[in-house]
Amino acid sequence: MKNITILLVGMSLLICNQFAYSSGKADSPGNDPVIQSGEQSLKVSSSSELLILAQNWVNNYNSANPSAKITLDQLIEGKSQAFDHLSLITEKKSAEINNQPIWKMVVGRDVIVPVVNAKNPMMSQLQQTGISSGKFALLLTDPEKRSWADCIANGQNNPVHIYISDNEGVKNGLADFSKIDISSGTALAVKTPAEVLAAVQTDPYAIGFCRLNDLRTNLSGYENVRLLPIDKNGNGRIDYFENIYSDLDAFAHGVWIGKYPTSLINNIYAVSSSKPVNQKELAFLSWILDDNGQMMLNSTGYCSLTNGEMKSNLSSLISPAMGEIQEVKTATAPYSWPIALTVIVLIGLFSIIFLYSKKRAESMMPDQQIHIAPMLIENTIHVPKGLYFDKTHTWAFMEKDGNVKVGLDDFLQHITGKLTRIMMKKPGETVRRGEKIVTIVQNGKQLNLYAPLSGTILQQNESLLSDSSIINSSPYSDGWVYLIEPRNWLREVQFMFMGEKYASWLRDEFIRLKEFISASVKTNNLAYAHVVIQDGGELTDNVLAEMDPEVWEDFQTRFIDTSR
Repeated sequence: MKNITILLVGMSLLICNQFAYSSGKADSPGNDPVIQSGEQSLKVSSSSELLILAQNWVNNYNSANPSAKITLDQLIEGKSQAFDHLSLITEKKSAEINNQPIWKMVVGRDVIVPVVNAKNPMMSQLQQTGISSGKFALLLTDPEKRSWADCIANGQNNPVHIYISDNEGVKNGLADFSKIDISSGTALAVKTPAEVLAAVQTDPYAIGFCRLNDLRTNLSGYENVRLLPIDKNGNGRIDYFENIYSDLDAFAHGVWIGKYPTSLINNIYAVSSSKPVNQKELAFLSWILDDNGQMMLNSTGYCSLTNGEMKSNLSSLISPAMGEIQEVKTATAPYSWPIALTVIVLIGLFSIIFLYSKKRAESMMPDQQIHIAPMLIENTIHVPKGLYFDKTHTWAFMEKDGNVKVGLDDFLQHITGKLTRIMMKKPGETVRRGEKIVTIVQNGKQLNLYAPLSGTILQQNESLLSDSSIINSSPYSDGWVYLIEPRNWLREVQFMFMGEKYASWLRDEFIRLKEFISASVKTNNLAYAHVVIQDGGELTDNVLAEMDPEVWEDFQTRFIDTSR
């Protein structure tokens, strides 16, 4: 202890001496660093394909922020770039510089999508099997001789009519995806985006290729146009992790998390030689990533990011310590860093002394305690008597007045961990058994749960809107979700469990949960070591809490949805 104290005093004297030396240098004439004010302009470069988008971004940002003074120039094609300042490039350009140690972030994208007529007589089968890249290549190689029988098993012999948007990005992406030169297809009808959608709208046997934003901006006029599922892994079916085609929002989210062929995605990147720290660059990038900049993507023909992706990028761009981005207006004192360094070193040394003392004290204790992470086992789950439980992991209890309270079971909250938000239906809405009734959220990751009974919602638990974690602490009392006037109680209650039957069913659910974790490890090659206790192989409590959104989606599809 004495030696540590001497070391602390010695280090403090050295730091003070360095501080005095630095201050002396800063006070001497001619040594002041030149620090530019916020009036200094910011240079941004763009690849040629993105020049119109980049110009719109720069012009609108300058208009909203007159002091920004951002200038734009074009990257020289074929010339090696140092990226010593902020630049906007395409996926193709990004692939060319993958060997360079640069910082890059997705700020938008262009997605190529196949579309089909909703009245296609094979639509149901297409949704189940999709079409693989190999089948697409077969169609595009010699389209005049191809029929729907060449696309899917038991398909009709009607010819496939193919329409391609007259856009270089669409053509190039489709060529990369199918691995063929699509210019050799003599029967490929190349049309404007509106003409492609119009053709698919009226032709049940057509397949069109266009940009996702073309579909988004014109969807109201083409009610028969649907996304055509792609069998990404080529196994002849649309697996749970490929099923992202129910609506455009689900599709955009699936693109973000990597469930769509990368050859059909042309990301737009902001790049620099290192992660931006300049306040002007950060302010401009933040503007691009918020609603203002993202709206300009849509108006220029590109696709905006999902809300989750925007928030994720913003949080990684701006560290919590930086707080709100502001323009740099004044020079920073040249001797401020020794003060910060002194404080950091002193805090570190005091921490060492504290930990050293604590360790010595603990080593002298006769019975040192060992803390083990809590396990998720059957005895962990509370199973109260008198409640009816449904396979959707909800419970129901009839009050004396005949109305039924509904909530989530203890098993589910032990899996998700502390909930951060809940999205509920409003009083007056009617629900049917088996339809979505509530969405629970944990730090942006969510699960949809289904109604155990049919009826009319009389009341929602408003306390959950301000503190949804009440479900975790009190799932069967204070954490109830709805009060419902039942419609078919006597019939629907027969499908629920009580007491020992529910406890027995839960044992099977534990087996299913372990099988899900095991299958997810194999499918997604994820590191689940931190959720499985090695001794005995039991799962830890709150097993999904730290998992990625993709795992939650798999849990929704393969665990929750299959219970209905």
